[in-house]
Amino acid sequence: MDITNVEFMLLQIICERKEASGYEINQLIKERGYREWVDMGTTSIYVGLKKLSNKQLVNSYLDTTKQGKGPMPKKFEVTNHGVALLKQITLEYLSTSRERDNKFDLALAAIPFLTTNEVVTALQKRNNFLTHVASNINEKFESQGGVRLPLHVQALFRHPLLLIKHEIEFMEVLIKDLLEKNDDRRMDE
Repeated sequence: MDITNVEFMLLQIICERKEASGYEINQLIKERGYREWVDMGTTSIYVGLKKLSNKQLVNSYLDTTKQGKGPMPKKFEVTNHGVALLKQITLEYLSTSRERDNKFDLALAAIPFLTTNEVVTALQKRNNFLTHVASNINEKFESQGGVRLPLHVQALFRHPLLLIKHEIEFMEVLIKDLLEKNDDRRMDE
């Protein structure tokens, strides 16, 4: 099942909180700076929640404990299917995202829902994936003339190679830190 980055982020937040209203979700998005990784406004939150509900990834109910003026807020909670999909997509994004892909950043925010071993394995897969991508870029660069290419064309090859190099370095440090933690529990326990 395909979900958007907004839906992925919403699933994470609701799963982390166990339940949340649209207002609470919007506040967390502001506090954590999620808009740096996902292009969204307040309306996108409510559209995303409706889509998640239609896909049966979240359930909703009216919070009758609210006191004071205004309507009763609708609270959302993730279904078992939603939790399973969250884990599946997190593993996919951690292991196959290209450099400069916001999906990877969003997946990093979801690692508390996985075991340390799952995260390390996914990061190692991404490391191998990016190494292969870099190799393909290098081959194409050389086959098209390498350093004899115009500077602006060389830059088109060198830019992703440098980004990949730094992504791999970042993942190696993260893997080392995760292994030093040396447990196989879910990351949030």
